[in-house]
Amino acid sequence: MENLLGLLRINVIRGIKLAIRDASARSSDPYVVVTMANQKLKTRAVKNNVNPEWNEELTLAIADPNLPIKLEVFDRDTFTPDDKMGDAEFDIKTFVEVAMMRLQSMTSGTIIRKIKPNRENCLAEESPIIWENQKVIQHMYLRLRNVECGEIELQLQWIEIPDSRGL
Repeated sequence: MENLLGLLRINVIRGIKLAIRDASARSSDPYVVVTMANQKLKTRAVKNNVNPEWNEELTLAIADPNLPIKLEVFDRDTFTPDDKMGDAEFDIKTFVEVAMMRLQSMTSGTIIRKIKPNRENCLAEESPIIWENQKVIQHMYLRLRNVECGEIELQLQWIEIPDSRGL
């Protein structure tokens, strides 16, 4: 991929109080789809659970940090189209800017930036970008839109590609 800055590892940790889409079971079979530009990745479906734990790592190649990452949650159905369970999106521009800094001499656990929830993002609470164990990490809770309830917990980790800074 031309102009590749690095890789973004997204750990889709869990869903919290997701919407019920299977009325008979009073539950859902949720899975998450992550999209950025022409890249599309998804988690496995977790059966009969509105508080699913995925703990799945999805990796996106990042060339343009100005593009948002979109996240959609669906309920897996067998005989009908999958039901939408909400969506969210988040910006990685600040995260990538921090990842491009030379932080190797910093103390592990140092908070580099704090991203606050606002009308322009889907954050449910403050989301710090941290230097942890020689890696840039951001933990976030995203409030789902276009649905009655639900949040998704994620952790971002930057993976630098050798020579990605033109060195």
